[in-house]
Formats: sequence, C-alpha cells, structure tokens
Amino acid sequence: MATASAQSLAAPRLKALYASTYAKELQAELGLDNINQVPKLEKIVVSVGIGKNKDDKHHYEVVHNTITKITGQHPVDRMARKSIAGFKIRAGMNRVGLSVSLRGARMYEFTDRLVNIALPRVRDFHGVGAKSFDKAGNYNLGINDHSIFPELSFEETQHIHGLQVTFVIKNGSAVNSRALLEKFGFPFEKEGGVR
Repeated sequence: MATASAQSLAAPRLKALYASTYAKELQAELGLDNINQVPKLEKIVVSVGIGKNKDDKHHYEVVHNTITKITGQHPVDRMARKSIAGFKIRAGMNRVGLSVSLRGARMYEFTDRLVNIALPRVRDFHGVGAKSFDKAGNYNLGINDHSIFPELSFEETQHIHGLQVTFVIKNGSAVNSRALLEKFGFPFEKEGGVR
C-alpha cells in the first residue's frame, strides 16, 4: 500500500522532465527572453462524436467505457450546437458526442502513454501530421482506431471507433508548439511524407 501512495505522489515523468530540462532548452532554442513565454501544455481534450449512432445504446456504452479506460476519467455528454439534416441531428440534442478534459498529472501521463506505447502500435505509421496546428498553436490529432491503446481488452476493441485528441498549448504558435511536442517525443512526419 505504501508503494501505491508513493507512486501517486511522484510527479509524472514528462512533467518532471519539462520542469527540470525542457523548459530551459525551449527558452534557449526559441530565443525567448522570459521563462514564462515558453510554451506549456495546458490541457488535453479527448472527444468522440457519436452523432450517426446517437440512438444505438450499445455504441454509446462502448464509447463511454473506452474513453473511461483510456483516460482514467468519466466523459461528459456533448450537445449538438447546430442542426445537421443528413445525420438527423437538431441543435440542443444531447448525446451527440463524449469528451474528457485532462489536466495536471493525468494529462502528462496520457501524453507519455500515447507517444511511447499507443502511436508505435499504429499500422503503417509514418508519423503524426505536421499541419494540424490551429492559429493559437493547439495541436489536433485524429486517431482512426481506438484499439491502439493497450488498456483495452480484445473484447473492447471489437466495435471500432475513432477519437480526436486536442493538445491545448499556452503561449503557443505553430512553431513553438511543435518544438514543445517534439521534446515530448512526438514523431512528426517528414516533409516528403515518410518519417
């Protein structure tokens, strides 16, 4: 029991590395005057849209259990913001998606597991896209197959669905955010398309 409580008190590996090494290295590499200008991971949002399968209770339960196991948190239901006739969705309709916001230790642990365990399990992997940064420097990663996460059993990967992972980065631009994610070990694809 003492080891479990000691592990929960220990800072995640990536968080400790960022505080001790990466922040100073990024400040020097990016030519920033102040340590507070260095890009920093603020939160991670993991979301799954279930609009097409909104009436399928089994699909909803599968997605809910998947996100809970992958992130360690219960997801919240998302409501539709606008109507989409093709999917028979009306504005304000509930349960069109699920999402989780990760912060603190869970955020760094999820990043570590994603980069070092899950992404290497992607079939025919050539790196993550380098053009998925928005104007604020946040990075969006789409995953087509949730079965790459080792937390899931074989039975839980029978009903395949994708998920969207958004890395919200403070003080980020596309260049600064990419530098931060590269420090965390993100394997960006080369310009020719092959890593």
